[in-house]
Amino acid sequence: MSLHLYNTLTRRVEPFAPLDPACPTMYVCGPTVYNYVHIGNARPYTVFGVLADLLRRRYGALKYARNITDVDDKINAAAREQGVPISAITDRFAAAYREDMAALGIAAPDVEPAATAHIAPIIAMIERLIASGHAYAAEGHVLFAIDSFEGYGKLSRRDPEDMLAGARVEVAPYKRDPGDFVLWKPSTDELPGWESPWGRGRPGWHIECSAMAEAHLGDTIDIHAGGVDLQFPHHENEIAQSECAHGGRPFARYWLHNGMLTFAGTKMSKSLGNIEKIHDLVRAHPPEALRYALLSAHYRQPLDWSESLIEQSVRTLDRLYGTLRDLGTIEVAPAIPASIEAALDDDLNTPAALAEIARIAGEARKGVDTSERERLKRELLGAGLALGLLQQTPAAWFGRGASNDDDARIQALIDERITAKKVRDFARADAIRDQLAGEGILLEDTPQGVRWKRA
Repeated sequence: MSLHLYNTLTRRVEPFAPLDPACPTMYVCGPTVYNYVHIGNARPYTVFGVLADLLRRRYGALKYARNITDVDDKINAAAREQGVPISAITDRFAAAYREDMAALGIAAPDVEPAATAHIAPIIAMIERLIASGHAYAAEGHVLFAIDSFEGYGKLSRRDPEDMLAGARVEVAPYKRDPGDFVLWKPSTDELPGWESPWGRGRPGWHIECSAMAEAHLGDTIDIHAGGVDLQFPHHENEIAQSECAHGGRPFARYWLHNGMLTFAGTKMSKSLGNIEKIHDLVRAHPPEALRYALLSAHYRQPLDWSESLIEQSVRTLDRLYGTLRDLGTIEVAPAIPASIEAALDDDLNTPAALAEIARIAGEARKGVDTSERERLKRELLGAGLALGLLQQTPAAWFGRGASNDDDARIQALIDERITAKKVRDFARADAIRDQLAGEGILLEDTPQGVRWKRA
């Protein structure tokens, strides 16, 4: 089976065929860096990172851009509150974002464009839109005229009146139509700004992504992805301004949108106090378990985030790493099974891929033949590789947060307990088990030997 993806634009699953088979292109909307990113932000970067790896395996190359928005009203407010330039805010939180992504096993994109580094291309695109009659200047602003683009609304499938009613749209006297959106806005002296043909100002949010995608990936890109909350107005507006700036050429051929994270069925909201920052989560839980949890539901469906989901992910990884430990220390090269590729080819069906990992592990636990166990270890490692899982050693997983010296001490006690049992000194064996249990070390006697983990 070839790769098939659900295209929001057409509302159907379609076979993927890039414009250039030698190097597909993909753009994913990145964060606005004014604070630590929350776990909901990580879902698109996790799942579309899996897609990026799949595309590289399939086509041999990929140009993947994931931007950083580093000029925005929220950034301005944070900088003003702290009395610092916006770069002090954006540099700090962009670095924290990269650190959090690395902790979750999310690889950096090929290109990470920042809005403030693309002011000239942004201004040039706006000038083209004005020249072609799709935008107009008014009172220091430049606005896109939505009635100039016949296809406006084709992504979200809403008519302009419904879109206006369902969005936070600023109604201003300088707008020809209430739905017209800002491409450029004036900056007062205390706000960041750049010189332009319309006076000192700064770009609107939507035009930034269009200009950055054009600068690094060309007029038409293969895949544009992001959260479903960006479908309107952000992605709708990107389509309008990009296609009008490019003489009607398609902006993106496949649109992918991931579902939102919820907490007990409720949307994440600062007002409800249910925002969980990755910066805190990776310090409280094994980051790989967070990654597993993010992949546990199909990307297009909502994912209910909870402590129990994280705990279940930890327990699952305990079993998988325990299986790898029982398969022995022999070095094998990972081999991604065809069944894993088939699951991912089916619109990135990560739950099916995780179920296949569990099946392979179950088969491996029953294996007795050495060559069969080596094959299954290769497949288990390869299956994990395709999802960014199981790439630690079992010792590193089970010893997370502990020093190598402590691991050695624990193993020495386990070895002593094994010897005590062999000589029928059951009192000593039980005492060692109780000692380790008191330290939070749980032992499990299996046909393959003794497993241990921290509770």
